[in-house]
Amino acid sequence: MSHAASVQGERWLRSFWGRVSVAGAVAKYNEHAMRIDRAGWPFAFPPAVLAAWFAVMGSWFPGSWISAALMAAVACFMAFFFRDPDRIVPKQEGLIVAPADGRVLIAGDANPEAAPPGVWTQVSVFLSPIDVHINRIPVGGRVAKVEYKPGRFLAAYRSEAASVNERNEVWIDHAGEMVVCRQVVGVLARRLVCRIRVGDEVRTGDRYGLMKFGSRIDLFLPRHVRLQVGKGDRIRGGETVVASW
Repeated sequence: MSHAASVQGERWLRSFWGRVSVAGAVAKYNEHAMRIDRAGWPFAFPPAVLAAWFAVMGSWFPGSWISAALMAAVACFMAFFFRDPDRIVPKQEGLIVAPADGRVLIAGDANPEAAPPGVWTQVSVFLSPIDVHINRIPVGGRVAKVEYKPGRFLAAYRSEAASVNERNEVWIDHAGEMVVCRQVVGVLARRLVCRIRVGDEVRTGDRYGLMKFGSRIDLFLPRHVRLQVGKGDRIRGGETVVASW
C-alpha cells in the first residue's frame, strides 16, 4: 500500500472520531454532566488501547486502519453503554421516581406469583442495550434488606423472568412503609451490581448500582400510591415521577 493510502486511512479514522464526538454532543439526553461508570472501564479501555495501537501501526501497515476503526467503534459503544449522566431529581415530598431508564412493561396491580409476599402496586421497566443502565433509588429511606437470588437468564421482557431469573432485591423503609426495587438480569445482562448495604440511609435519585447489557427492573409499591405512568411510557431514572403517595 502507498503512503497516500496510509494518509487517507489516518484522515478517515480522525473523521470517524470527529463524528462520534459530535454525535455525543447532540445526543438526545440533555444532561448537565456525563461520566463513565467505573464498571465500564474494563470493557471500554482495552479496545481503546487496541484502537490506538492499530492506528500507530497504520503508518507501516495501512490495513491496520480497519482494525483501528473497529476497535474504536467497540470502545465507543462500551463508553456509551456505561455512561452515567447526572439527572435532575424532583425535590417535592411524596414523589417516587423511576429506578432506571427504559420502557414501562407493567403499571398496576402486581402479579402475586412474581411479587414479594404481600399486596403491591407494580411498575416494571425494560432496559434495552441503548438505555442508560445506572439504577437509582426510587424514594428515600433506610435500606432494610438486600437479597440476591440466583436463577435463569430468560429474556427480561417475559413475564416469568421476574420470578425465575437471577435477581437482586433492595427493600427500602420509607417512613414505615416498604418499597422494593428488584434488579432482574436478561439474556444479555449476566451481571448485577448493587453498591448499597443493609442499614444505609439513601436519598431519592441516588445511584445504587447497574445491570450490564440489557435487563429489567421491577418496583413494588404500597397499594395506596397513585401511579403517574402507564404501560408503554418511556421513563428516565431518577427524574421521571412514576407514582406519588
